[in-house]
Parts: sequence; C-alpha cells; structure tokens
Amino acid sequence: MLSRVAENIYWLARYVERAENTARLIRVNSHLVLDTPRGITPGWLPLVEITGLHNAFYAVEREPNERNIVRFLIGDPNNPGSILCSLAAARENCRTVREVLPRTAWEALNELYLFAKENIASGLTKGGRDDFLEHIVTGSQGITGLFGSVMYRDVAWQFSRVGRNLERADMTTRIIDVRSTDLFPDDLLESRSLDTLQWISVLRSLSGYQAYRRHVAIRVGRGDVLNFLFHDAAFPRSVMHCVHAVEESLGELENTDAAMRSARALARKLKTTKMAELDQVSLHEFIDELQIAIMKLHGDIAKAYFPPPVVLEQSA
Repeated sequence: MLSRVAENIYWLARYVERAENTARLIRVNSHLVLDTPRGITPGWLPLVEITGLHNAFYAVEREPNERNIVRFLIGDPNNPGSILCSLAAARENCRTVREVLPRTAWEALNELYLFAKENIASGLTKGGRDDFLEHIVTGSQGITGLFGSVMYRDVAWQFSRVGRNLERADMTTRIIDVRSTDLFPDDLLESRSLDTLQWISVLRSLSGYQAYRRHVAIRVGRGDVLNFLFHDAAFPRSVMHCVHAVEESLGELENTDAAMRSARALARKLKTTKMAELDQVSLHEFIDELQIAIMKLHGDIAKAYFPPPVVLEQSA
C-alpha cells in the first residue's frame, strides 16, 4: 500500500471519530444543563478545553457563552476541529482512497457531510440541536460499523482501526482531565450530589454510563469511574481497550518496532498506575504523560508509514 493511501485512511478514521466525539460532548452538556439544580449552570468553556482549541476559539470569538461555543464546535470554518470541518476532512480523505474502501462507506460519509452542511442552522438552535447531534453521532457510528462489517481485514482496515482507536484514547483522556475539574465551580463540588452528577456526565460523554452500572457498581464514584475508563479493557472507549486495539493492528503490519514499543510502554504505564489513589493534581500529571505518550505513538506510526512532511523552501 502507498504511504499516502495509508495516511489518508488513518486520518479518515480519526476525523470521523472526532466528529462523533464532539457531537456527543455538546449533546451531553446540553442535557446536563437541564439536570442541574436551578441557579447552577455548568460551564461551556470546558468543551473548548477538551478539544484543545482554546487559542482558536478566542481568536474568533469574544464571549465564552453557550451560543458562541456551540457555533464554534459545530460549524465554525475557522475551527479545524469543528464537526463540519472534521466531516469535510474525512470526506476528502475518503474521496482520494475510494478504491480501497467499501463503496457504501463513501456514500454514507458523503451523505453525513451533506446533512451537516445543509442543517447546520438547525443544529445551532436549542430546539433543533439535539436532533442534529443525534444524527451526527448515529451517522458516524454507522460509518464505523460499515468499516467493521464489510471491510476486508487487510492493511487498509488495520490503519483505519489504528486511527480510530488512537483518536478515541486521546479524547477519553481529554474528557476525564477537563470534566473532572472544570464542570462546576469549585465551591459547589463539595456537594455530594453535584460530585456524583459530574462523574455521571463523564460517563455519558463516553457512552459508558449503562456499561458502568451493569459491570462495576450502581453507585457512581470517582475511583470506580477512573478505573473503568482507564483500565477496563472490555469497554470499547476505555484507554486500555484502545491501546490494546492499536497494538493488535500494529502486530498485523510490517516495520512496527518503534511504534510497538511505544504502544506497549503506554499499556504498561496504564496497567501499573492505581487510578483510585491519584489526587486531582496527580491525575492531571498522569494524563499529561499519557497524552505525550499518545503523541509519541502517533509520531512513530507517521515516521514508519506516512510520507514525510513537505518542507517549503524559503526564497532568498
């Protein structure tokens, strides 16, 4: 397989996953506003922090209010991580490698992009937001499902799996890092009910609330949630599950020595860390280390398989 094709498939999977995660975050925060007691309003700025787009937001917006942040995350052309921009990038990557992907996947992705583009105005309203975001989530999951159900398990499939799970691991760590501290004002987090609501929100942001209550505990607590989201390899959005999936796919490829070492080091770090014993400062430091490790893993994959970045020569 050409390195260009491998890179496009890898980023196609990452962009689809990114669009789904962003839609889920906005939807969960919108529902949380309705669930909190009167007089307490969850912040919207943490959603910008989760996506790592703080500087981009303040470059084009002034007030970090609900309307501006939702518009920024759904369809702002100046935000490369918005839902619309992510789907546009996924669509372009898919267009260039259609010959190695299921035709139905291209059709589904094209339809989802056109839906997002044509209905973005409805998505920005409070009345139409939920239906718009639900369509994005189910559409993205449908594309991932098509890949999983009809795509031949060759090199192309492995690169799509690596991209999807690396993006998912990164987003899971970002959600936990920000959601565990910035959802409610510090002086209100002493309330046990709000602390529980906060961790329920973390689980719902990752579609893990039902699975947690079935397989971990009925009561939602910080330590149990952290163990579930970092260590439970049976939950598809846990960091451990994602790292193991990347390891498995790398094992089917050639020239994976450096990337495999990085993936195994990341898995060891996860396995040997007792999440429930970490205070908030230690948790933040641990997540920083994980995100650096995830970036290193991406770098090792890019160096081994993707075309070198184009360096533009400066004229004298």
